[in-house]
Amino acid sequence: MVEEVALRPSRNRVAAFDCGTNSLRLLIADLDTATAEAVEHVREMRIVRLGQGVDRTGRISAESMERAFTALDEYAMLVAEYAPDVIRFCATSAARDAENAAEFTAAVRSRIGVEVEVIDGDAEARASYDGATRALRDAAAPILVLDIGGGSTELVLGGADGTVSVAHSLDIGSVRLTERHLRDDPPTQAQVDAVRADIDAALDDCRVAPALARTVVGVAGTVTTVAAGVLELPAYDRNKVHLAVLDRVAVQERIDALVAMTVAERRALGYMHPGRADVIAAGALILERILLRTVVGTVTVSESDILDGIAWSCVS
Repeated sequence: MVEEVALRPSRNRVAAFDCGTNSLRLLIADLDTATAEAVEHVREMRIVRLGQGVDRTGRISAESMERAFTALDEYAMLVAEYAPDVIRFCATSAARDAENAAEFTAAVRSRIGVEVEVIDGDAEARASYDGATRALRDAAAPILVLDIGGGSTELVLGGADGTVSVAHSLDIGSVRLTERHLRDDPPTQAQVDAVRADIDAALDDCRVAPALARTVVGVAGTVTTVAAGVLELPAYDRNKVHLAVLDRVAVQERIDALVAMTVAERRALGYMHPGRADVIAAGALILERILLRTVVGTVTVSESDILDGIAWSCVS
């Protein structure tokens, strides 16, 4: 149990939910608008794979709903315990694409007592940028933030002060591309090439030009997992991953290794979340193709992302 603190007039307790294609996350924190300080009480993540099959069927399956509801029931108890002043629940790619998303949003309302905001790709990108760059105010601009999700990938270019110049959400993600192409274990070269072709086609039409960036920042589970591998961590350590600056050559070597592995081999890695092992290859290939279009020799990894951006939006 985290010790309770008396809230100052400038401090608000917020609960932020990020419901993506692969994971459902919750952050409860006291945010101080005067000092920009955040005191975290809860940061939880569950792999619920809400978007499983959505690319093919256009619907959220009953099994996916049930996994999400199990996580929501756990989160509801935490929300009741910490009694936030403000709650914001944002859903992204899977909810945008599913024709039966209303069934899911109604269940959230009954369990958490808040309306779900199904945010568009632009809002998703801006929240990711805000969350990712709060600890990088001294970074060389323009800053490129890349957020690789299960159903979509956001690229955002902006300044060190948090201002966004251009953003684009692409319908490529680790779950979506795995379901489309990576049917063998390990994937065949033809399947890997098909994923790369889809990614390259999406990037060709992207409004964001990665080559303009002087700093490249990666967020979310694909990037943080690849980073843990580059750092050769025996187990995942958020503190060691956060703000790590990785050489692009080392990142590419780790991507090649992950793509060549079987799911069982990936799952045996000490830093690998078991719910990510079957889709990390596609996510890593998205990272590869984006980095190939940059001119910076390193990528900075941030554990602060869209979830933090959603939280701060509650008090801005």
